[in-house]
This record gives sequence, structure tokens and C-alpha cells, in this order.
Amino acid sequence: MASKKVQSILNALDESYGTEYKCYLDHDSAWQLLIATILSAQCTDARVNIVTKDLFRKYPDINSFAKADLKELEQDIKSTGFYHNKAKNIIACCKKLRDVFDGEVPRSLEELTSLPGVGRKTANVIRGNIYNDPSIVVDTHVKRISGLLGLTTETDPEKIEYDLMKKLPKDHWIIYNIHIIRLGRTICIANRPKCNECMLKAFCDHYNKKL
Repeated sequence: MASKKVQSILNALDESYGTEYKCYLDHDSAWQLLIATILSAQCTDARVNIVTKDLFRKYPDINSFAKADLKELEQDIKSTGFYHNKAKNIIACCKKLRDVFDGEVPRSLEELTSLPGVGRKTANVIRGNIYNDPSIVVDTHVKRISGLLGLTTETDPEKIEYDLMKKLPKDHWIIYNIHIIRLGRTICIANRPKCNECMLKAFCDHYNKKL
């Protein structure tokens, strides 16, 4: 059962942002979301969406990516950063999806993380958004804001994930990430937070230490 503080945080987020699931990466299928999430490492979702708009037209299926020319794909995704590694991983990932998983994106954490370029964060994005399996995605917003709220003292994403799994009720595992991304982009902005506008300031350890 969630603590009174955690429940108050979740209630405030639900009241402000609603309870509808929203994925900020544009996609029409599981494999498109997988590739978009790989591209999103160290890159904004807005930039990824600009790139994938043309990318998914050029490469309309998993096999197209599996057969892609590495240098050409690097140029196609260059503006997302770290494009050498991302291109290599996308091609290898799609080859494995084609050859091992019959062109289907797997569901389990173990199988997802066996794919090149797919860590726990990417796997949990797929599990939550595609399969609706309760999962906690620890991105930069969740890492930073969960620490400010006092929900974790860890800095390693996997340890933060386990802390939040213990403290958050399962029905909020997916939507917590969605709400915290929105909060981090609009109010609790790194280096220039609008604390006075924040619906969570009463529950925020960092804010209340400053008082």
C-alpha cells in the first residue's frame, strides 16, 4: 500500500494531468516505437519525431531496417546524436527481430533486453506502451524529480526503478512516468524550476528544505 505522501503526490498529478496514457514518441506499431526509443537516447522526443516521420517512410518494415546500409542509415538519423552506435544497434536489433522473433517485438523484459541497443528503459517503454504491462521507465525526468521528491536516494536508474516499484502502486507505474515527463518539461525544469507553480511543492523534500 502506498504511503500517504506517495498517494498525495499521485492524486495531485492525476488531478492536474488526468489519467490517460500518452506516449510522446510517434509510432504506429511496436517495432516503430522500439526504434524511436533507441533513437531517443540523449535526444529530445520532438527531434526523434521529426526524424522518424521520413525514416519510417524510407524503411517501412523491420526487414528494410535489417537490410539497411549502415553508412546511409547513419546519415538518416545523424541529427539524433550518437548516430554510429544507434545505426549499428538498429540494424542488429531488426535482424534479431526478423531471424529470432519472427518479426514480432517480444513482450518479456528478458527477451527485450536481449536485443542489441535495448536496455531496461527501452524495454519498459515497450512493455508499458505496447503491452500495458505495469512497468516503470526511469528517464532523466523520473530520475531527477523522484530524487527531489524524496522517493529515492539512488542515482543508478535500475536501483531507482526498484525503489519506485516498492513505493508506487502498480496501477500508477506507467502513468507516473508520463506525468513526470510533462512536469519536468513544463514546471520542474532542470536548472530553472517554477517551484511556486508546482502542484507537488507541498510534498517536495527539495522545495521544503529551502524554506
